[in-house]
Amino acid sequence: MVNNYTEDSIQTLDWKEHIRKRPGMYIGKLGDGSSYDDGIYVLIKEVIDNSIDEFAMGNGRSIELSIKESEVRIRDYGRGIPMGKLIDVVSKMNTGAKYDSKVFKKSVGLNGVGIKAVNALSQSFVIKSFRDGAGKICSFEQGNLLKDQNVKNSTESNGVEIIFTPDEELFGNFHFISDYIESMVKNYVFLNSGLSLNYNGTKFISKNGLLDLLNENMNSEGLYPIIHLKAEDIELALTHDEGYNDVYYSFVNGQHTTQGGTHLLAFREAIVKTVREFYKKDFDAADIRTSLIAAVAIKVEEPVFESQTKTKLGSKDMGPNGPTVRNFIIDFIKEALDNFLHKNPSTAEILLKKILESEKERKAISGIQKKARESAKKASLHNKKLRDCRVHYNTNHERKLESTLFITEGDSASGSITKSRDVNTQAVFSLKGKPENTFSKAKKIVYENEEFNLLQAALNIEEGIDELRYNNVVIATDADVDGMHIRLLLLTFLLQFFPDIIKHGHVYILQTPLFRVRNKLKTFYCYSEPERAAAIKKTGANPEITRFKGLGEISPDEFKHFIGKDIRLDPVRLSKEDHLSSMLSYYMGNNTPERQDFIIDNLKVEADFVEE
Repeated sequence: MVNNYTEDSIQTLDWKEHIRKRPGMYIGKLGDGSSYDDGIYVLIKEVIDNSIDEFAMGNGRSIELSIKESEVRIRDYGRGIPMGKLIDVVSKMNTGAKYDSKVFKKSVGLNGVGIKAVNALSQSFVIKSFRDGAGKICSFEQGNLLKDQNVKNSTESNGVEIIFTPDEELFGNFHFISDYIESMVKNYVFLNSGLSLNYNGTKFISKNGLLDLLNENMNSEGLYPIIHLKAEDIELALTHDEGYNDVYYSFVNGQHTTQGGTHLLAFREAIVKTVREFYKKDFDAADIRTSLIAAVAIKVEEPVFESQTKTKLGSKDMGPNGPTVRNFIIDFIKEALDNFLHKNPSTAEILLKKILESEKERKAISGIQKKARESAKKASLHNKKLRDCRVHYNTNHERKLESTLFITEGDSASGSITKSRDVNTQAVFSLKGKPENTFSKAKKIVYENEEFNLLQAALNIEEGIDELRYNNVVIATDADVDGMHIRLLLLTFLLQFFPDIIKHGHVYILQTPLFRVRNKLKTFYCYSEPERAAAIKKTGANPEITRFKGLGEISPDEFKHFIGKDIRLDPVRLSKEDHLSSMLSYYMGNNTPERQDFIIDNLKVEADFVEE
């Protein structure tokens, strides 16, 4: 059969239709709010970015953000948008002031798209602008203008207020996780000294910039006091800890570039160059960067990002007439860090000791690594342990942010997930029995233990998470004591050797239903006792009730409901208060009376629930 390709095959979509048809081009993935990079958070960021640009130009020192259920409100106190262009700014593509680099010299948003995407992807969108006693209010629904009202003799302070509700048609039954939003808010204030950002009644402000950022994100003290260096258009903070991986927080013009870019590559190179020259030794780059925790922020004129979501910098130059990003960063670090180490010999001594320890450990496990890589190849990873997904084989695949690896145990459970998954984006890794407890073990166990070696290879995290193959890593185990134990052992492995995969919000626990309640007409899957009680009321007298005891009991046809668009994921999150060493020691170390009491108390709660 030949498909006819005629004039009728070619369509022209208006601005809002194009955004709603291809939202991934504008906000990455949609998601339901379980992941920190889901679209509902990008919508918030796009609005706040505009307010931050106003602040950066010296207009308005405070921003208000409030979220009530599904409604988001953002108010800034900048200059306000000129009234005659208010509708165009939020509904006409490639319209905005950011094209005038004299007005917004080093702004985040340059292509006039972000706020239009928020409008088009919202069920309701209201924008208000106030300037010098006058105001204008425009209301939209799914990008369609509903109301345009001028306000005379306004007593409102200058600025812009936007209120929007993401569209459930696109985002489904979404929810906001306050921790993710709070982290976003903190990054804004860390990067904008003097900015006050009020989130749901709590005021956030930072005096020490990236120094505060590192202190906020570190779960233990550094080996030496954080080195904090600043100059025009650049700021950095760094230290080392006792971990195994290097962790970076990079920013451009206040934008969190979670995928790095030219500035992060230059920063990593500059650290190695400077350290080698200071100690006059040709250290291996890996030994210098192992356990490095660093933040770097630069300001670039007319930055070029590799996507609309602005997570990776592509710019090679600091500006039309400026130096290259690489030379600018290397020159600054070579001078500033070298001077700091000369002036602080105690820090220089601790850093040298850390590098030598890393070198010693790397050489000790190099032979083990080589054998482990060969073992991974012989085990035929992609045929036996891992059922991969197709998204990796197309470098331009727009669904890469949806890539998910389910880690499960047992043939029946992995078989059900494998048969019901979306082969484009969902992969399955099968564990063989309970993994080893890695608490207090040296990193060589990652290579000596076949399960961990193959899992590390599947995730591609041996050198850190920059090349992590799956954006979402989902632990899928039974909701019983054995399943909980496997879950703890996997989390211990990740926290011990690859904590940044959790810190960066990639790890989740799969929720599966505990009960199925049905009659001849309706079927309900229930994840808790209250849900079961509600389902029984809806189905009427004498429904059939099934208690699922394990993932293997759920048929592939049913599993499609639980790992499809209605998937329920619990994100694994770490806060500053979670001290990894003490937490792992408590849960995974030698038995203590306190832990025994904890286990007995929680087993009693579980037993009471099962009996009901």
